[in-house]
Amino acid sequence: MSRYDTDYSKMGFATRAIKIGEGVDPITKALNTPIYETSTYGYETAEQYDEMLARGANWEPDIYIYSRTTNPTTNALEKKVISLEHAEDAVICSCGMAAISNALLSNLNAGDHVICSDDTFMCTSSMFADILPAKDIETDRVEILDLNNIEKAIKPNTKVIYLEALSNPQLKLADIPAIADLAHKHGCKFIVDNTFLSPVVMRPLELGADMVVHSGTKYYVGHGDALCGIVAGKKEDIDRVRYYYDNFGSHISPFNAWLALRSVRTMHLRVERQCQNAMALAKWFESRPEVEFVTYPGLESHGQHELAKKIFTPGLFGGMLCVHLKGGYEEMCRFCDATNIPPIATSLGDVVTLMFPKSAYNNLIRISTGCEDVSDLIADFEQAFEKAKH
Repeated sequence: MSRYDTDYSKMGFATRAIKIGEGVDPITKALNTPIYETSTYGYETAEQYDEMLARGANWEPDIYIYSRTTNPTTNALEKKVISLEHAEDAVICSCGMAAISNALLSNLNAGDHVICSDDTFMCTSSMFADILPAKDIETDRVEILDLNNIEKAIKPNTKVIYLEALSNPQLKLADIPAIADLAHKHGCKFIVDNTFLSPVVMRPLELGADMVVHSGTKYYVGHGDALCGIVAGKKEDIDRVRYYYDNFGSHISPFNAWLALRSVRTMHLRVERQCQNAMALAKWFESRPEVEFVTYPGLESHGQHELAKKIFTPGLFGGMLCVHLKGGYEEMCRFCDATNIPPIATSLGDVVTLMFPKSAYNNLIRISTGCEDVSDLIADFEQAFEKAKH
């Protein structure tokens, strides 16, 4: 047995994030997984090719026919995700919306009904408001904090309950175990978008979800340089997702898969620092006279703080917070414009702190905390408050 054949599956999160799915290349001895920029794969004989086609059609792992379907670089990333999410299988898509679309459409047909939480990413909202109804799939949006409302919304044709574990942008925390029990009691699939937390903070499959989706662009990649989507769960469910993914052409490029693979190795370090910075910033903003309220699961003022302590990794509450300034739209703009460190930008989970002003939500400023020195961030926000007064 080679020293590189160690079984890492029972080791800690950090070790698995670094080691699972990768190893020394048997030919070149390279330590980093190569970028397999190839569209197709050659076989020695027709008989061997036919055998591989049949095995590939059953979604056997490590079978390579065409890179729209499977690719060695992408496969290495899938193995890492499987371990970190505690899943049986995972598929890597081109972006977060591809992951969401494939997870939903592989479980819904015309005449079916799906329940979605009331606070979601804008494109997810469009999916439930327009795209699914146009395909004769009935949708209902419900307040996820009220289990009675969710149960009342369930119908005989309800097939899926879908929600964001920590919602975008209001940071509502769903009671994943309770909703999982409710979904399964009524024979529904339970799909959880865990983009805002990452598996470092919470793993929905361990809490009863059937499938977890991520915009891997965010915390998995974390460097603002690659798009990535993730769906993970039981193999029978992911086989169905792969069928849709293959037909829709939702695959990730080998280069983007390699960038994500590189990034996962440091996800635990990045997210832990982002959580620490977010907690410090949330407490600081809560003490400021210019702030009406702060939303952050790590604060006792958050309505689901006790739930967060039960289902999150101890001591970690995520890198996302929302700040509602006193005053109106102009005050929010003056403050944001006066900052120097965080860009005003879409997305989240980056090593760079990002601000996303959202006037539609009572002038909330959504802050995705990065990995900078928190003292520098506080100093920058402090000078922005002073500058915004004048």
